[in-house]
Amino acid sequence: MSWEIQTIADRAAGATSMAEVGAYLVLGVVLGLAIVSLMGLILNYSERKICAHIQCRLGPMRVGFHGLLQPIADGVKLLFKEDISPRNADRLVYIMAPFISLLATFLIVVTVPFSPLVQIADLNIGVVYVAAVSGFGVLGVLLAGWSSNNKWSMMGAMRAGAQMVSYELSAVLALLTVVLLSQSLKLSEVVLSQEQGWWIFRAPVVGLVACVIFFVASCAEINRTPFDLAEGESELTAGFHTEYSGLRFALFFLAEFVNMFLVSAMLVTFFLGGWMPFHLGGLTGFNEVMDLLPPGIWFLGKVTVVVLLFMWVRWTFPRLRIDQVMNLEWKILLPIGFANLFLTSIVVLLDLYLF
Repeated sequence: MSWEIQTIADRAAGATSMAEVGAYLVLGVVLGLAIVSLMGLILNYSERKICAHIQCRLGPMRVGFHGLLQPIADGVKLLFKEDISPRNADRLVYIMAPFISLLATFLIVVTVPFSPLVQIADLNIGVVYVAAVSGFGVLGVLLAGWSSNNKWSMMGAMRAGAQMVSYELSAVLALLTVVLLSQSLKLSEVVLSQEQGWWIFRAPVVGLVACVIFFVASCAEINRTPFDLAEGESELTAGFHTEYSGLRFALFFLAEFVNMFLVSAMLVTFFLGGWMPFHLGGLTGFNEVMDLLPPGIWFLGKVTVVVLLFMWVRWTFPRLRIDQVMNLEWKILLPIGFANLFLTSIVVLLDLYLF
């Protein structure tokens, strides 16, 4: 089956008038903002409910049916809550920090391939762009901790900076594995390269190892338990955003949940075929049955499974110590990542794909 990729940016480039170009640009911005806002609400509610059921509780139940309106109520509360700034804070940097964190999130959303027809922009250097912009998010965390003039915030920011920069190396090595396998830096071509089978299955061993490395590294990059040392409540109150309240705190909160969606979307794109249905080599009949579901449904279904896995990990494993977090990256994940990249080059050179 042939797939036609058409992004919003492509349609804008092919427009015949400035009004049409402007309409597509506005559509792209609105779509990106809608995805960020909607994912924040959905994942906030899902996190609470899944946490509650894991701990044999009900979770939100009072606002709306089964608490469905609780995220909206929380958003309204934070929007109108008094916004207090520390007296001796660096005010300009203090105000900018949460917006920088959310900006990095929005810049990655525009590249996510939700389906062949739902993608805002498909860059020729998409993998390089994602790796670069994801590192940009740590600036917001560091600026928030430093500008707050609070020793606990500063300590949380330093932990977050060291952790995010360190684990980004392993995450990029895992992505480079897929770049070798797909022979492309373009996200749509990475997805199309998995038409015969997802890389986690098609590339023997190396695909699975790279997927596990990316999952663990992503969990650390977005400060999810057991890597939530930057927000260690029992040690640092709330870490880098201790001094934030109201809307600015809500922006950090929103960025955290959307980042979980984004790393799940990237894992699905690189290792689980993205919006591509589940195909097995030359099994034409089986593949045609899999094609009955629309690509967008495949993508959202896979992302949902990965998000649930992130939530399950959070409410199952205890928090690690900072020395354990650093040792895991520099002494275990990074060497395995380099070795796996070398083995991937052998798989590509000798054409050792399963199908």
